[in-house]
Amino acid sequence: MKDIVSFIQQTFHTKEFIPLHEPRFLGNEKNYLNECIDSTYVSSVGKYVDTFEKEFAQKVGSKYAIATVNGTAALHIALLVAGVTKEDEVITQPLSFIATCNAIAYTQAQPIFLDVDKNTLGLSAQALEKFLHTHCECINEQCINKTTNKRIKACVPMHTFGHPCEIDTIKQLCDAWHITLIEDAAESLGSYYKKQHTGTFGTLGAFSFNGNKIITSGGGGVIVTNDEVLAQKAKHLTTTAKIAHAYEYVHDEIGYNYRLPNINAALLVAQLEQLEAFLKSKRELSRIYDNFFAAYAKIEFIKEPTHAQSNYWLQAIQFETKEQRDAFLEFSNTNQVMTRPIWRLLNELEMFRHCQKDDLTNAQYLEQRVVNIPSSVRV
Repeated sequence: MKDIVSFIQQTFHTKEFIPLHEPRFLGNEKNYLNECIDSTYVSSVGKYVDTFEKEFAQKVGSKYAIATVNGTAALHIALLVAGVTKEDEVITQPLSFIATCNAIAYTQAQPIFLDVDKNTLGLSAQALEKFLHTHCECINEQCINKTTNKRIKACVPMHTFGHPCEIDTIKQLCDAWHITLIEDAAESLGSYYKKQHTGTFGTLGAFSFNGNKIITSGGGGVIVTNDEVLAQKAKHLTTTAKIAHAYEYVHDEIGYNYRLPNINAALLVAQLEQLEAFLKSKRELSRIYDNFFAAYAKIEFIKEPTHAQSNYWLQAIQFETKEQRDAFLEFSNTNQVMTRPIWRLLNELEMFRHCQKDDLTNAQYLEQRVVNIPSSVRV
């Protein structure tokens, strides 16, 4: 363990505290912020919001992008505009950050937890297919869960640490079973599966720009879609459902104050300009780690899956046992190198223990063994 910590310190050229992932502001951030402040347009209206939405859509290959205050808000609105209601169920994975399930809960729908693949850490297409054929039937072009008699309206896979899941097969299954595919791409900006950007396979996708993401504005999120009607609906709902008017305030439904402020968008425009350099640095770091851990028989460095180009947002290693993992977490954090375990499975949390699930064999295995190690862009 000591040699691993020493190697990480050498790699980041310091023996001071090494965070898991810290932001880098190396370009036009201050210039754009000053311009935004001078303009006085610092809230949800301003040129940087419009510029960011246009440039982000072009970057990922989507027709529309709607900027939001954070990634959870983006996913919440994506579920709402897809038609998810409190009478519905949504298939997702248990190995994810809580925001995935929180967004589902905001709609009052019930999550169904299906297993992940060991090689992608994301929702397993095989587990999805097995569940659908075992527990579901199509009635009037709706997927009905025979166990609960509820409609399964949506499926939300998450691209864990920026590693794409087998999203094309998941899409095929969702299309065949009349389930709306909504990608939680919060961690995967800059990741591609079979040369297509994550977040653009589904009807809608949601990204996050939290302070620890590959680009950040301190917070922020975005919804992407190729559906003009859904895009307009998302923008309307995130702007408190206000009917456009020069001075009157009329709202035609329950809306949400979810629009990204212009001052945050200014940061994101500058950060987006540096994305390719950040991705290059992260891929170089992945090669450094991969070469180092190749000498360890009992530690596996987690690499991008077949057919994928990952952004390597968070670098990760996998131990043989939970005991080895726990010992490393204790030693590294005690010695100023921040590491963390993967998330506690969502189905084990108090508010989701009642939800339907499959055997979750892979998710349980990974939960006990995977550790994130320092992943910041090196300068």
